[in-house]
Amino acid sequence: MKHITILALAIIIASCNQSKTSESEESGEGKRLVIGATMLSMQNEFIVSVSDEMEAKAKELGVELITVDAERSALKQVEQVESFIAQGVDAIVMNPCEVEASSPAIKLAMNANIPIINVNSETSTKPTAFIGSDDTESARIAMKYIAEKLGGKGNVIMIHGFMGQAAQLKRDQGAKEVLKANPGLKLLAEQSGEWDRAKGMSLTENWIQSFGPQINAIFAQNDEMGMGAVKALEAAGLKNKIIVVSVDAIPDALQAVKKGTLDATVFQNARLQGGTAIETAVKAAKKEAFEKEVLIPFQLVTKENVGEFLK
Repeated sequence: MKHITILALAIIIASCNQSKTSESEESGEGKRLVIGATMLSMQNEFIVSVSDEMEAKAKELGVELITVDAERSALKQVEQVESFIAQGVDAIVMNPCEVEASSPAIKLAMNANIPIINVNSETSTKPTAFIGSDDTESARIAMKYIAEKLGGKGNVIMIHGFMGQAAQLKRDQGAKEVLKANPGLKLLAEQSGEWDRAKGMSLTENWIQSFGPQINAIFAQNDEMGMGAVKALEAAGLKNKIIVVSVDAIPDALQAVKKGTLDATVFQNARLQGGTAIETAVKAAKKEAFEKEVLIPFQLVTKENVGEFLK
């Protein structure tokens, strides 16, 4: 009989505690905000840097962050956003795979009344907010540096990023604006290296076979491909004769600029992009005021100022 009384008492206490917990959850007390994040590719060093900073900022603000890798597939990215909506997350951060093909994810989130923040890259459909940089400007900076070094005359090769992604489209636009303004510069060849180091190297090897000493400069739309180009040129004994400039200022590229193997890179602030994206997502989820667009400036990095960017 005594055992039954104790058991009954335990059940009453447990049910009281449970009702208190559910009451506090319903009233929002102690409920952590949950943010879902879908990233273009966790094989890309710059994207990993953005993601790491998002993780650090989420921890600092006491919110739960669920990060998934879209593996460069816009279709997979849209499905991941659908999954976040089904899970009932409070906000979504998307690092879009493509301008058009990732856009349906924006509409899905908006229709579900969940704020969606684009980080680093854009979609044709406007999200709740965009945190990133003006990619057109990064290419202008890089190509102006090449034009200056070549005295406005020479043959240039451009290695594109993943075709259809905002950074690829805008960096192409920015580079071609500068080429147009410098008629002495000729675009000898252009092809996509899909943001990949090995592909950047392979493309450069092919161009060395085709054009050899005709090449005066290579503009790679990101550092991964730029580092691949440097490797191919070094193997062919041509590095001292051909200028290579890329974008992002990842650690490898900064070291290469310091050594003089990469002529220049354009610094893109991964930390500021990632941290601001989470801050904006939290504000939007809490219905607080936030900036609908935050553009973080690019900076040219050469041997002269690389020390400022090295940790």
